[in-house]
Amino acid sequence: MKKFALLLSFAFVAGVAGAQDKTAPVNPDKAAAVAAEAKAAKTHDVQAEVVSFDAVKSTLTIKGEKENMTVPVEGKAVAALKNVKTGAKLTLVCKDNAAGAHQAVIDVKPAADKH
Repeated sequence: MKKFALLLSFAFVAGVAGAQDKTAPVNPDKAAAVAAEAKAAKTHDVQAEVVSFDAVKSTLTIKGEKENMTVPVEGKAVAALKNVKTGAKLTLVCKDNAAGAHQAVIDVKPAADKH
């Protein structure tokens, strides 16, 4: 009886171990293609004055000519904006989609001084 219980417990443990979610191995070619696509993404720089930053929603509101604009913020730009104060003038690196439309702010630099 003890042998049967031991055998049954081994079968149970093997079943549990086999049922665990296994992640697929990373295909190096696919990973390289994704990285190249991200690097090839179109970007443009925008000179902007900060009106506000919402860390919870990861959005930045910048001063516009007629009205203020709120834009999404991604990646390292989120951390860079946590210490930015209202009224700060910055150069925002914006990611564009294939059609050239703005998608998000991906980097923040100090504003270039114009003399």
